[in-house]
Amino acid sequence: MAKSAKKKRSRAGKRRRVGGDPILTVRPIDHDRLVAAVREVLIALGEDPDREGLLDTPDRVARMYEEVFSGLSEDPARHLEPIFHEGYDEMIALRDIAFYSMCEHHLLPFTGRAHIAYVPNGRIIGISKLARIVEDFARRPQVQERLTSQIADLLMDGLGAKGVAVVIEASHACMTIRGVKKPGSEMVTSAVRGLFKRNPATRNEVLSFLQQRL
Repeated sequence: MAKSAKKKRSRAGKRRRVGGDPILTVRPIDHDRLVAAVREVLIALGEDPDREGLLDTPDRVARMYEEVFSGLSEDPARHLEPIFHEGYDEMIALRDIAFYSMCEHHLLPFTGRAHIAYVPNGRIIGISKLARIVEDFARRPQVQERLTSQIADLLMDGLGAKGVAVVIEASHACMTIRGVKKPGSEMVTSAVRGLFKRNPATRNEVLSFLQQRL
């Protein structure tokens, strides 16, 4: 019985906690399986996957998925190194971090801007690391609400920050090119932690700051 269970776990792939997520299965993306799947989709649509214009499409789509879902095998927490110890205890903010992600409900893209602010507690990271954290979390099947919370939780827990605020504004292809078809609409989500959550005045101030247009 124990031997059988061990073999089953081995087939399931390597498992570890990734960037504050639940335990995820971390294994290479199966390129050949993706190619075969895309070919089947084309056939199901009534297309001929062997015609000139579609001949290389399954391989191109497979490589595209490997790129846009590359965050599945990355741990965003790695960008919390190196940590610098500074006495600075005022707000640090980075606005307009461009990103793209894929809605897990329709596998259509949503793109936009992330804005991050945190008040350090003696520990800071390089400003480019904030953008890299956004990118790692975004390059997975996602929903905007979870993406916003994941970024805030990682910074709050990983840096031991006094407060963190994250605002994301994004346009979702799943509602601009299909369904209700409302181009130009944007979804706005926010996540606040620590002092930004406890103090309404401070929360309103930081959210207004992150969303203001100069």
